[in-house]
Amino acid sequence: MHLSSGITLLYLLAAVLFIVGLHQLSSPRHARSGNLAAALGMGIAFVATIFVLHHSGFNLLLMSIAILIGLPVGAIAARSVKMTAMPQMVASFNGVGGGAAALVALIEFMRVPAGTSASLVLSISVVIGAVSFAGSAIAFTKLQEMMRGTPITYPGQQPVNGVVAAAIVVMGVLIVVTHIGVAALWVLLVLALVLGVAFVLPIGGADMPVVISLLNAFTGLAVAGDGFVVGNPVLIVGGTLVGASGSFLTKMMSDAMGRSLNNLLFGAFGKVLVSPDAVGAAQRSVRSGTAEDIGTLLAYSQRVIIVPGYGLAVAQAQHAVRDLADALEKRGVTVDYAIHPVAGRMPGHMNVLLAEANVPYEQLKDMDEINDYFKSADVALVVGANDVVNPAARNSPGSPIYGMPILNADEAKNVIFMKRSMRPGFAGIDNELLYDPKTTMLFGDAKDSLIKLVAAVKAA
Repeated sequence: MHLSSGITLLYLLAAVLFIVGLHQLSSPRHARSGNLAAALGMGIAFVATIFVLHHSGFNLLLMSIAILIGLPVGAIAARSVKMTAMPQMVASFNGVGGGAAALVALIEFMRVPAGTSASLVLSISVVIGAVSFAGSAIAFTKLQEMMRGTPITYPGQQPVNGVVAAAIVVMGVLIVVTHIGVAALWVLLVLALVLGVAFVLPIGGADMPVVISLLNAFTGLAVAGDGFVVGNPVLIVGGTLVGASGSFLTKMMSDAMGRSLNNLLFGAFGKVLVSPDAVGAAQRSVRSGTAEDIGTLLAYSQRVIIVPGYGLAVAQAQHAVRDLADALEKRGVTVDYAIHPVAGRMPGHMNVLLAEANVPYEQLKDMDEINDYFKSADVALVVGANDVVNPAARNSPGSPIYGMPILNADEAKNVIFMKRSMRPGFAGIDNELLYDPKTTMLFGDAKDSLIKLVAAVKAA
């Protein structure tokens, strides 16, 4: 693809805006402006590409129809999606990107001779894009609860996956070194779709943040591969940025889950094993309290650390928890938020949720930064979190989450645990913290309970 100097400069500007946007997304304080910068870059790249395609003989009418369909779908989806459904939207949009990259590779394959580096790159893009598409579709259905979120396994699953992967490699080699044609590439596409489904099925809901991050990296790599072949620099830069950042984030997430990348990629890491202690846990008793008593405890505390989780998102209680923090701060209480890297159902879920409620950025503390302060905290207020504060990750070698770094909520002088019921978290195991003598349960909807706590603090 021959590019004029003007188009090249537009692509360069778009790439710079992508990099600036990604850099600003590293901090909640600048995330909004980073999003706008990246969006502006995409808009510039989009307009430049339409100009290039039109002057290369592509059908302007078809492109216009695609634009008229895509723009309202994206705008309406972004404006109407609830925070609780944000992970599903991320999974679905990422899947669409992977599928688009695979289709572009299929089309471009017809234009390049067999046995070239271009055919190799396009074959890889087809595989990676199809795996991302199929895997994201399964992730979406699990997050949307259209299928069960627990791991789905069957005997011989790993050998079957190995056979499918081997078949993909063999078919890819044949496509690159022979002239068996585009029909074989369709077979490769189908095999990759099967592998994408098989890859995500055995993964449970507790591991979905890692899966979303990994599939996002896959999509970026597929897009970058397409960009190399079609000669589009903005695809190369954008895809490489997504692939690299997604890979780093996957490593960070796997570390936060206490899992190796080898286990993440090749093990049935979502498998749930119920320990003997958890089997009889339902017969144990817990101590529950009222909003009035807990509100008084909070009001006369010196330091309170709030631990948000997915239950906070489900109840749409981010504004209520901000109101509680404001009420406590007016009484001189120091309030911080302890953010676990995999709290919620996607990377950064809690940061985005609390930023929506205008929680001060300096109060959002990462796990490594806040963990040493739990010992001096009068109260650890756990709102809808579970696995990320489960002491079994430290104390029970037989637990499925053993080795996962957790927030040290159990080290606080008092623990207030806000839950709808005694149901376990995503990992499907019981939480020993619920039965700790210094833990008080406050059952009910998180938003309603927080509103009651605000009133109790003000009345104390």
